Amino acid sequence: MTYVVTENCIKCKFMDCVEVCPVDCFYVGENFLVIHPDECIDCGVCEPECPAEAIVPDSDDKATPWVEINRDFSTQWPNITRKGEPPADAEEWKDKPDKKALLSPNPGTP
Repeated sequence: MTYVVTENCIKCKFMDCVEVCPVDCFYVGENFLVIHPDECIDCGVCEPECPAEAIVPDSDDKATPWVEINRDFSTQWPNITRKGEPPADAEEWKDKPDKKALLSPNPGTP
């Protein structure tokens, strides 16, 4: 089992999860984070740190459509090991549904 970043992260990207990860398995996109499934050790420390509640175990039904997205982008985007500044409007996007179409495939800046 591994953890997966889901739709709730899109345009929020708070990054609280990044600093607690003991194996640095987060990768950063322009408006989203992903977890590399082969690097995640299933420790679970990231899940409660996410203010948007965007991180779930891959066994959770909410994770299903996001497993491959996390796998694919984690091989394309740069690794991130420190919390950066979230978008200025992150709080406004935090609980909005149906954000998948807004997911940018562009890499972010670590």
